[in-house]
Amino acid sequence: MKERGKSGKPSVDERYTQWKSLVPVLYDWLANHNLVWPSLSCRWGPQQETATYKNRQRLYLSEQTDGSVPNTLVIANCEVVKPRVAAAEHISQFNEEARSPFVKKYKTIIHPGEVNRIRELPQNSKIVATHTDSPDVLIWDVESQPNRHAVLGAAESRPDLILTGHQDNAEFALAMCPTEPFVLSGGKDKSVVLWSIHDHITASATDSGSGKSPASASKSGGDKAPDSLAVGPRGVYQGHEDTVEDVQFCPSSAQEFCSVGDDSCLILWDARAGTSPATKVEKAHNADLHCVDWNPHDENLILTGSADNSVRMYDRRNLVSNGVGSPIYKFEGHKAAVLCVQWSPDKASVFGSAAEDGLLNVWDHEKIGKKKERVGTRMPNSPPGLFFQHGGHRDKVVDFHWNTSDPWTIVSVSDDCESTGGGGTLQEP
Repeated sequence: MKERGKSGKPSVDERYTQWKSLVPVLYDWLANHNLVWPSLSCRWGPQQETATYKNRQRLYLSEQTDGSVPNTLVIANCEVVKPRVAAAEHISQFNEEARSPFVKKYKTIIHPGEVNRIRELPQNSKIVATHTDSPDVLIWDVESQPNRHAVLGAAESRPDLILTGHQDNAEFALAMCPTEPFVLSGGKDKSVVLWSIHDHITASATDSGSGKSPASASKSGGDKAPDSLAVGPRGVYQGHEDTVEDVQFCPSSAQEFCSVGDDSCLILWDARAGTSPATKVEKAHNADLHCVDWNPHDENLILTGSADNSVRMYDRRNLVSNGVGSPIYKFEGHKAAVLCVQWSPDKASVFGSAAEDGLLNVWDHEKIGKKKERVGTRMPNSPPGLFFQHGGHRDKVVDFHWNTSDPWTIVSVSDDCESTGGGGTLQEP
């Protein structure tokens, strides 16, 4: 990366220095929180308190350790300062190697294995699902879980539920349904698996008759959490030919969902019609697909992000042309693989994308081709539709999440191992 500076392009450090000098101009508020260990996922939890100048909200993140201490799921309290409250000089005066006073650890859960992905239940965001390096999905009621001290040799926390059904590790593809307590997962077994958390009530009633926990029958449950209740799937959906990398529910339906994978396919599913694909889009990108999101404001629009460095927008009414994927538009503003995409909860045409190039881009597809954008608002040589670029990370941005309680507020995390030799960075612009 440093060699890029020799070719006339700014190095990572030069780009970061330039970005930091512009922080008071670009942001109403920014918190930079240095992490001792890399975090592969970050999510907003429920809002705890609203006040005149700032709001307090739960924040979920992971700590991926080197084994000297356990891997953890961290519940933090974050103070989100309201717009036009913080002074410009205060926003810019942060130490990138220090912890932020706005982020305070509230509770630690000792996680069985590293936490690759965290997703909260929209109807009740104190219920969280996690993916680790196993076939199972773990469900946690984070408020009722005891606070643990993460020291070497400490016993693992016990998940409230274990969702079984994958035949191989399911590490990243994870979603929770906006309308019902359903969970969706994808894995190395090339399958998409659907559960209802409410099925644990049935499983519990059945289990009480036998006196034996069904978790003992699961691959990881037997030695990790013998007292946790295991729940089997509602359905297992086959159609991918390689690892499933991401999944997402239709915003208005627990029965419709989509998935993307290393087979370069985007697949739409309808559980009411069986376990085969409703629509399969071959060559949705020219490489592995890493991420997908379904527009909550316009259910015809689906975003995909790929190792080909691009984000593509699809209309589900017209997904395919000549047998291959036919996107409405290709957004090409990243210089490395796109790892995460998410539509904004605040404006139907806006979305964010994060990538291995260390950038978090914010796009507005309605601006593409408009005269105003061509003439004034867009920087020279910037790609169409790009209207904001967050350059505060110095290594790959592995996850980000729009805040539904606080408009235009995002939390993002980067894995800084390659650039700084360890740790990670959490930022909230």
